[in-house]
Amino acid sequence: MNDPSPQGARNPVSTGAGHNTAGQPGVIGIALAAVLAAALAQGSWQWFATYIGVTLLAVVFAFYRLPAWTPGIRSPYARNLAAYSLVVGLCVAIAVAPVLQRWTWLFPMPGTRRACAELGKYEVIRVGAALADLVGRDSIALAYAQKARSHDAVAVCLAATTTQWLPVYAVGAAVLVGVGAWFRDRARSRRGPQQ
Repeated sequence: MNDPSPQGARNPVSTGAGHNTAGQPGVIGIALAAVLAAALAQGSWQWFATYIGVTLLAVVFAFYRLPAWTPGIRSPYARNLAAYSLVVGLCVAIAVAPVLQRWTWLFPMPGTRRACAELGKYEVIRVGAALADLVGRDSIALAYAQKARSHDAVAVCLAATTTQWLPVYAVGAAVLVGVGAWFRDRARSRRGPQQ
């Protein structure tokens, strides 16, 4: 059947910073996906969180365009920029969480790491006491159980501390992205429309 509405009446898909962004994939949906990823990452942060964060960043950068730059803190541009920056910061935090948990140079805090290691040692003793009857029968199984529980305890301890510091990394990324986008878009608006 023929569509009675004229083809020219449809809104074009936004391809640049100067177009209306109402029809684009929502930043809110991406933020929701990021929050869901954070909620599902119970216990230690796994490398799949990095994959999710990087994928969401790719979606944001590929499909979302800010509206044309306009001065004023209450302008549509400022509101969109705030949402855009916060979502990018959230995605960055999810992407770097496993790295923070595992790499000392990015998340030093020696006191926290030492406390988590001590918790791992305690878990070895606790498992040994709980499975004392395996000492004479299967020492390999006991050692495996102790190592596994110690590893899990250390990972959960580091993840808990990492999660407390993730907002700092998220806000830092959001500020950098927001300031960079604002200066870029303001410079573009002063140069005039680009063909």
